[in-house]
Amino acid sequence: MNTAEALVDFVRIWFMIGGVVAAFFLVIGIDRIDEDARGAYVFRPLIVPGILLIWPLVLWRWWVLETGRDNPDARFHPVRSAHGVAAFSMAIIITVTVIIGLSNRQEWPADFEPVRLSAPEGTSQ
Repeated sequence: MNTAEALVDFVRIWFMIGGVVAAFFLVIGIDRIDEDARGAYVFRPLIVPGILLIWPLVLWRWWVLETGRDNPDARFHPVRSAHGVAAFSMAIIITVTVIIGLSNRQEWPADFEPVRLSAPEGTSQ
């Protein structure tokens, strides 16, 4: 088995597991963890693609909410200590990238001569 076949098999298994999780979550789980979702059946097919992709996160969040280990206060005050460092780093990286891009000029080879393009034979302009 080569790498491409292994990747295709992995993606196929990932989506199969995601389909099973989506079916169970949309039939059983969503009504138990979200009061606003009770009786609302039209939006459920819309969230199937998201569940297919992030099914481990859906399972983990479902488990946390079902077991009562959720801390609602922490949900509204996320840790933001790294945001300042990330913003400063991105500003530096963008500035350096623009400076390098503007200072890097393309030069033509010395023996290059431009060729004038003409219309094909038998066409009039």
